[in-house]
Amino acid sequence: MALKLEDVSWKFTDNREWREHFPKWPPVIVSCAITGGIHGKAANPNLPETPEEQAHSTYEAYKAGASIVHIHARDPNTGYATNTEKAEDFYKTNHLVRERCPDMIINNTGSGLFKAEEEHMTKFLAECNPEVASLDVGMLSMRMRIQSPFDLTNPDENARKFLKEKSLKVLDEKTLEYEGVDCLGYTKTEEFARAMRASNIKPELEVFNSQSWWFVDNLIDKGLIEPPYWCQLVFGQDGACSPPTVMSALDMIENMPPKSLFSAIGTGSLELPIITLSLIMGGHIRVGMEDNVYYRRGQKAESNAQLVARAVRLINELNREVATPAQAREMLGLSQTPKQYP
Repeated sequence: MALKLEDVSWKFTDNREWREHFPKWPPVIVSCAITGGIHGKAANPNLPETPEEQAHSTYEAYKAGASIVHIHARDPNTGYATNTEKAEDFYKTNHLVRERCPDMIINNTGSGLFKAEEEHMTKFLAECNPEVASLDVGMLSMRMRIQSPFDLTNPDENARKFLKEKSLKVLDEKTLEYEGVDCLGYTKTEEFARAMRASNIKPELEVFNSQSWWFVDNLIDKGLIEPPYWCQLVFGQDGACSPPTVMSALDMIENMPPKSLFSAIGTGSLELPIITLSLIMGGHIRVGMEDNVYYRRGQKAESNAQLVARAVRLINELNREVATPAQAREMLGLSQTPKQYP
């Protein structure tokens, strides 16, 4: 049965519409963020870093039920400990993933590009050529601690460069702290959206708090993004996100533009409660070792597939279905012919 926009997007906080859609909720799109660009094997030795590790981890998550993979390619010159700045590294990972997962939706991060000029953004995204890319919106004031990917007792050139570029504070021989403000306002989000549009890439709007909707509405008003709008609601990052409460989540969903689909991320210990809330509200979910390296308190995740499999069990227990890649493509307005990376 074909899924129409009105079947998958409605006023999620309206009592009558919620009751009307409850018996026929659409299948759940499960995204898996396999690695991220902040922590590495120091945080969890099972976290995939190399292109081959990422492709294998994606394949296992795909078999477990994920229809979208969110990729951060890593720099081979730093032993894959940090994000790469080269499009060919993303392309290589995309190529290996597509070989193993013929219809999975490939989503590349856009977070490393927000300081770039529009011309560079456009060229970079055209070379990576993902089907979806993340587009952060708004002002992000955040603080986080990470386990260092480098030996801090005797830092080499890569470590010193990493500490300087990321403005990281060394707390002890294993722990780093980042505190900063990143602003993706009207001009920068417009540049991002134009760069994505030039290569037929669907933006995944990363929404950290309710003020972000001002920037999303601006992109809609200027015709730079098209429905259905794919909104990823993020909870759990100190300073950047709305408080991880039911009321905050309802406020973000209430102010979402019409013709939107939403998914939710909960970082760290918030992963399970936040995705459960999203499922109850009729939304979609993201899990994976970018967001959370633990399976439960005191027990590190064995793999991304383990986190996906738990999410799938939760979806089934809540009497919802897991979306296939074809259904996810239909709901998001993507081509049923996946992009190729020869």
